[in-house]
Amino acid sequence: MKKKDLRPVTKVKNPEPHKEDPNWVIWAAWADRITFEEIEKTTGYRESDVIKIMRRSLKPTSFRLWRKRVNQKSIKHRKKFEYSRKQIASKIRKVDYL
Repeated sequence: MKKKDLRPVTKVKNPEPHKEDPNWVIWAAWADRITFEEIEKTTGYRESDVIKIMRRSLKPTSFRLWRKRVNQKSIKHRKKFEYSRKQIASKIRKVDYL
């Protein structure tokens, strides 16, 4: 009997490749929910290495779009994500909703 995976299976246009596949780094770099810290922990590639890989493998316009997207998203870096969540939490008080 096959053991169920912890992640739910979702049918998407571009499914997640295996972590051993070289395309996993490119897929993870495009995914908003995967931070650079997680990519480094999984593959050993730092953010600068991921940028070099993306620059080599993408067309120039696609690379510019990716860089713009990464710089605007606060969730691609763990520290920025945690900081933005603290700011949101401080603005919303539970007392206001009780």
